[in-house]
Amino acid sequence: MPMRIWPILSLLVLAGCIPAGRGSERRAPVRRPVAQAASTLSDAALRQCQADLRRAGVSFQALPDRSFGGGCDATAAVKLVAIGTPVTNLGAMRCPLALAFSRWVAQVAQVEAERTFGQPLRRIESFGTYACRPVNGQAGGRLSEHGHANAVDIAAFVLADGTRFTVKDGWGGVDDRVRRYLRAVHDAGCRRFGVVLGPDANAYHRDHFHFDMASGGYCR
Repeated sequence: MPMRIWPILSLLVLAGCIPAGRGSERRAPVRRPVAQAASTLSDAALRQCQADLRRAGVSFQALPDRSFGGGCDATAAVKLVAIGTPVTNLGAMRCPLALAFSRWVAQVAQVEAERTFGQPLRRIESFGTYACRPVNGQAGGRLSEHGHANAVDIAAFVLADGTRFTVKDGWGGVDDRVRRYLRAVHDAGCRRFGVVLGPDANAYHRDHFHFDMASGGYCR
């Protein structure tokens, strides 16, 4: 085969790998989240964040900056002590995340519970905040925002009457009110956090909502 034919064949092969445009029946690929390391927070910004927490009636403990191996750290972090609704397993959280999360609990999770179920939440259950690990716990992957105390995972909710429902069973479950509630609080999180992942994102998030403050504006 003449050598000049090879460049043409190569272009044809590459063209077959390119996703089809809007006019095609093939669905465009979903943009994947690109988490970035938490940006440095100035002393003034940290003081303002802590003042905003106090104004919101949040009780918290300021934590010293700490650096760990593997690029993990917890800087400009706080530990939430009381935010109006008990939340389990909360550890170090960067202050902007703690502020956004406290507001989400008070202004979204509680408000939607009253609207959907006619009663408040008794408790929210989390899988935690800081954890020095790669994204999705997969070896070789980039560092998760959990490794910067910049993410929180929410797994379940408990209503005032003791009714408990999980993200894992409720997202695609038979209870319409639970499904509506979970989607409402998930979608509202997209307007308050940098990256939001839930059961529709991938199998790794089938049982929880992941909220973080990385740049990216990704919600799934």
